[in-house]
Amino acid sequence: MAAANRNRRLQKEIQDIHKDTDSGISMTSPQDSPEITDFTHLKGHFAGPPDTPYEGGHYEIDIRITGEYPFKPPVMKFLTKIWHPNVSSQTGAICLDTLGAQWSPVLTLKSALISLQSLLSSPEPKDPQDAEVAGMLISRPEEFKHVAREWAQRYAGAPKPLPGSGKTGASSSGGDGEAVGGARQTKKVEDKEAKKREEQRKREAYHGYNRAMIDQFTGMGFSTEQVVAAFEYVGIDKAGGEEYELEEEYIGDVTARLFGEM
Repeated sequence: MAAANRNRRLQKEIQDIHKDTDSGISMTSPQDSPEITDFTHLKGHFAGPPDTPYEGGHYEIDIRITGEYPFKPPVMKFLTKIWHPNVSSQTGAICLDTLGAQWSPVLTLKSALISLQSLLSSPEPKDPQDAEVAGMLISRPEEFKHVAREWAQRYAGAPKPLPGSGKTGASSSGGDGEAVGGARQTKKVEDKEAKKREEQRKREAYHGYNRAMIDQFTGMGFSTEQVVAAFEYVGIDKAGGEEYELEEEYIGDVTARLFGEM
């Protein structure tokens, strides 16, 4: 009965969103279909608010409905990458009271999405989800606007401004110097993200083994994949990724496996 009541409420909430063409809020299935049959997993959509670096962008929100809704808030995160102090630039996780301690059963999916849209107009850098973005907004606000605008153009499909339109995401008094600074910061952020992805890829390649221990054998001309497979075949303890000295017996077994002798 509880599930049926919850689904009826969600149906009504979604109908209200579809009927309201003025708010700019919409709701679909995760596959972008307007026909929604699974009320536990939805996707919200809204436009970036005017007079912000996000203007003209299209933002998508992953929405998970738990069995405790509406007494507990929906679980939401940004699917569209965004440069904002209250949204993780890596995972899309959101820091917003409405989706936490300030949630109330009288609130709806529509009101939650409107709150997210409003958050883009009124960021809270002193209560951040992403400390790096918050630090930039506090200490270098014009640079923040440039990076946020470039991310909106790149990831949310926001249009690039016409020359002299003043819609670059920063005040016109900054000139080209600020634009260059913003572009450099964007490159720095992208390089940092690429480095993190590469580090994650390498960690995954080692399957939890200490890199230095694996590299003892890759130095013999074997690939990381071959050495990891040999470690797993022999049953070498991962020890939480910590380095330790292998006993000679294990070294012999790993070497034998690498040379196809066992």
